[in-house]
Amino acid sequence: MDSLDARSRDVQDVQERTFCKWLNTKLESNGYPPMSSLIKDLSDGVKLIQLMEIMGDVSLGRYNKTPRMRVQKAENVNKALEFITSRGVKLTNIGPEDIIDGNPKLILGMIWTLILRFTIADISEEGLSAKEGLLLWCQRKTEPYNKDEVNVQDFSTSWSNGLALCALIHCHRPDLLDYDKLNKTDRHGNTKLAFQIAAEHLNIPQLLEVEDLCDSSHPDERSVMTYIASFFHAFSTMDQAETVSRRVEKFAELMQSVWISRNDYERRVRLLLSAWSEKQTDWTASLFTGTYAEARERSAEFAAYKQTTKRTWVTEKQDIATLFGNVQTKLKTYGLREYVPPSGLSLVDVDNAWKALLASEAQRSRAINAEIREIKEILRKKFAEVANDFEQGLHAISSELTAIDGPLEVQQQLVEQIQTRISALSETLKHVAEAEAECNAANIEENDYTIFTCQDLEFELELLVQSISKKIAFIDNQIVSRNMTNLTPAQLEQFESTFRYFDKDETNTLNQSEMTAALASLGIVFSDEDMDYIYDQLLRDYGAVSFEAFINLLVEITEDQTSPEQLREAFRGIATDKPYVTELDLRIAHLPPSSIEFLREAIPHTHNDTTEPEYDYERWLDDVFA
Repeated sequence: MDSLDARSRDVQDVQERTFCKWLNTKLESNGYPPMSSLIKDLSDGVKLIQLMEIMGDVSLGRYNKTPRMRVQKAENVNKALEFITSRGVKLTNIGPEDIIDGNPKLILGMIWTLILRFTIADISEEGLSAKEGLLLWCQRKTEPYNKDEVNVQDFSTSWSNGLALCALIHCHRPDLLDYDKLNKTDRHGNTKLAFQIAAEHLNIPQLLEVEDLCDSSHPDERSVMTYIASFFHAFSTMDQAETVSRRVEKFAELMQSVWISRNDYERRVRLLLSAWSEKQTDWTASLFTGTYAEARERSAEFAAYKQTTKRTWVTEKQDIATLFGNVQTKLKTYGLREYVPPSGLSLVDVDNAWKALLASEAQRSRAINAEIREIKEILRKKFAEVANDFEQGLHAISSELTAIDGPLEVQQQLVEQIQTRISALSETLKHVAEAEAECNAANIEENDYTIFTCQDLEFELELLVQSISKKIAFIDNQIVSRNMTNLTPAQLEQFESTFRYFDKDETNTLNQSEMTAALASLGIVFSDEDMDYIYDQLLRDYGAVSFEAFINLLVEITEDQTSPEQLREAFRGIATDKPYVTELDLRIAHLPPSSIEFLREAIPHTHNDTTEPEYDYERWLDDVFA
């Protein structure tokens, strides 16, 4: 109980000292002498009336300035109390006698009520009560600071380390105090510094003592609120100035942002319109050279433009429209005059320019497509012309070749003349191939002007070359045959057909294996050594086993070895005296496969289901040597 009474007395002492200092600031600022004792100096009502006139900014009329009797003091106190009540301040359980007789508890309660009414009541934050509003204000001002150092939750212990006071000063006047350099553990030093700066630079009287905050386990809430309220009022003017400045600053920022946005809008519109105009000028000035490659390049450029540049422009056009709308919205929000772009830069002008660009774009597309169609048609006709001409040339030469007649030497001369024209024809085919390559590059798949392809014509040219070679060989062989007076026509026909059969590559010459097979088909077989010797001899004499060399060889052989009787004897030896030979007999005799194949086709034969074919060589030799 004694500790509670002591604490109550301590709180009363702090309140009395704090409230007295607070009231003295009012008196001294209006030229009145200060009070030395709150309880004693208010007892005659004079100081109380003076304070009410100061706080209410009115005159209470005549009163006893030097009351000596209790009744005079009571009149003064009543006048003051009536004024307080008239201002809507509700006083409970206090009468003139309580003030005259110096009841500390009631007097301090009355003064606190006055402080709330005339100093704290006008503090408002988000519609909260005065106390809650003042607390919220303190919390907002100190929110940026370290919560371990400054954490305002009440008007008591939250202020006991002095850092909350320093933070209030620093957040408004950082020039007066460097918060970061404070010794955060020096409670007395920080509190004393805050009191000193507040009194010297902010005109906030020191209503509390350092010990009231730092040495009390529970600093008096009313005293702390009274002191903190002085900070609120001291900084409120600054906050109002900041509000005015912020209002002007905000408006300036708004106008600047609008100005920047307007300039940005106009700049971007000019750039966009200029780019559109330049693109249309480029399209108009761009002439076609008439080549498919150039037309495809223009088409590729146009496609790339639509995929890249045009999409960029569509995005920019939309962004510009959005930017314009944002500017108008800002102006409308703040009741400012609507923005009207310079002539030629409105959104309508942009839309009209865009429509013109789209029309120009469509015209460009049609021009490119028409150029490609025209070039393809030209390429079709070009290919058809050279292909048809080439085919006609082939047909003419082929007709000439077929129509050749007369003596063999004359035919030989005419064919050789035709052969000299093949080189020029081959050169012409290169032009056909080039024309077809151009068509392929242009993706031309159909051509109504010709039925030929380069491959068709190459095939026909090869056939013509082969026909000429065969014609030349035939004439040469006929000349050779004509000069072979020691051979019968049947022999020449047989030998020529044999040569033709084994001339597989149609070069009018035989290699060694072909010559060996041809001789074997005629029943002429040599050992490998003899065949090597004969072939080498022919190469030395003729340069190749030509038809002439082959015929001369056969003449020599037939004169010595190939009489009908000699051949009959040879076949009889292979047939082991049978009147026929079989394929097995021929293989046992080691005839080359090509000779066997020839004999199978040339010799008449009989056949039944149970035996292999029987080749009648006697009848065949009779036909051959008839």
